[in-house]
Amino acid sequence: MRRMTSTPSPMPSATPNPAPPRIVLGVAGGIAAYKSVELLRRLRDAGYFVSPVLTPDATRFVGALTFSALASEPARVSLYGDATTPIPHTYLGQHADLIVVAPATAHLIARYAMGLGDDLLTATLLASRAPVLLCPAMHTEMWEQPSVQENLATLRRRGVMVLDPEVGHLAGGDEGAGRLPDPDAIFALVQCILEGYRGVLSGRRVLVSAGGTREALDPVRVMTNRSSGRQGYALAEVAARLGADVTLVTSVQRDLALDVRRSIDVVEVESAAQLATAMIERFASSDVAIMAAAVADFTFDAATDKIKREAGLPVMTPVPTIDIVAELVAQRRSGQVVVAFAAETQDLETNAAAKLQRKGVDLLVANDVSAPFAGFAHPTNEVLVLGRDGSVEKLSLRSKEAISEEILVKVASLLSQGVS
Repeated sequence: MRRMTSTPSPMPSATPNPAPPRIVLGVAGGIAAYKSVELLRRLRDAGYFVSPVLTPDATRFVGALTFSALASEPARVSLYGDATTPIPHTYLGQHADLIVVAPATAHLIARYAMGLGDDLLTATLLASRAPVLLCPAMHTEMWEQPSVQENLATLRRRGVMVLDPEVGHLAGGDEGAGRLPDPDAIFALVQCILEGYRGVLSGRRVLVSAGGTREALDPVRVMTNRSSGRQGYALAEVAARLGADVTLVTSVQRDLALDVRRSIDVVEVESAAQLATAMIERFASSDVAIMAAAVADFTFDAATDKIKREAGLPVMTPVPTIDIVAELVAQRRSGQVVVAFAAETQDLETNAAAKLQRKGVDLLVANDVSAPFAGFAHPTNEVLVLGRDGSVEKLSLRSKEAISEEILVKVASLLSQGVS
C-alpha cells in the first residue's frame, strides 16, 4: 500500500458555511457612547456582522466615521435611505439576529416604550422581531426615577432584555448606579443570547396554575372562591420573560392579559379534579411547578337538574378533593422545584411554616388576603416567602409582577443548585 506523503484535499462541504449572526448595534446620545466603539471591536473580532445605528445625538459624542471604519457596513444615522437601501429601518430590523443598544439613554428608553419611531434606531427597534438587549447608562438620579423604571418594566413585559448599569464613577465626577457595564460583560451576554439565552430560566419548563376552581352544585350553580388569577398570570408572564417554556393551567379566562408574542401554552380548566389532572399530566416534563391557584378543599356530587327553591334545601355531602401539591411532591424527581401558595387571614408566618412542613415543598409563598391592597383581585400583593432551608423573607407591598420576579429568581437559584 502506497504511503501518503501529502495532506489530502478536504472533501467539499455538503452545505456552505453559515452566515455569521447579524447584530444591529444601536448607540444613543450619552457620554458612554465611547465604550460602544470597544464593544463593536469585540463583536467584529468574534466574526459577527455588525451594523451600527447612531442617533443624531450620539454623533455629538462619537463620530459615525469611527463606527464605519470598524463595522461590517457603514454606520447609519438618518431615518431616510438611499438608492441601495431605500428603507433602512426595515432592512436592518428584518435582517437582524439581535439588536443591542449600548448605551440606552432615558430618552431612548422612553421613546421605545411609547412605540415612537422618530429616528432610525427607534424605527429599527419597532420594525424587528429579533431579540433586543438594552444596556442603560445615565446618572443615578435619572436611573432611579420611577418613570424610567416603569418604562423599563413595560419593555421587559414585552420581552426586551435589560442589562442593568453598574455602580461606579459617572460623568461629572460623582459616583453611583448608572455606569454602562464593561464592554466585555455586554459582549459575554450577547454571546449567550445568540446561543438562545433569554433569562435565568432559559431552557426550563415551568408549569403554573392560576385562579380559583369552581365545583358544580347543579348545572347552574357552582361553589368557588375569590381568587382572580392575577398572581398566577403574573408568574406565567414573568417566567416567559425570563426565558422559560411556560404552561399556564387556569380556571379564569383572562387570555387577553397574556402577551400574545410569548408562547405561553394556556390550558383551561374549571374544577379541582380537572386542575389536578392537567397539573399531574404535565409535571413529569416540567422543571418547576408553581401552585398559585386557589383549589377547593371539597367538591360535591352535583345534581343532574337545577335545584328548585320550592323543593327545599338539598342535602349535599362534601367530598374531599385531591391534594394536588402533595401529589406533585410525591412524584417529584431530583432537581424539580415545587412552589405552593397559602392564603391566610391570621397568624400568617405560623400557619405558613406549618404548611411548608406539612407539604414538603421547596418554597411556600404566603399572604394575608385580609391586608389592605393585598390578596384577591388587587394588582398588588405583600407576601412571605419561606424556604425548605428555614429562610423567611418578607416582600413588601408591590405589584404582583414584581412579586413574581422575586419568586422566580429564587426558583432559578434553586434550579442552579440542583435541589432534590
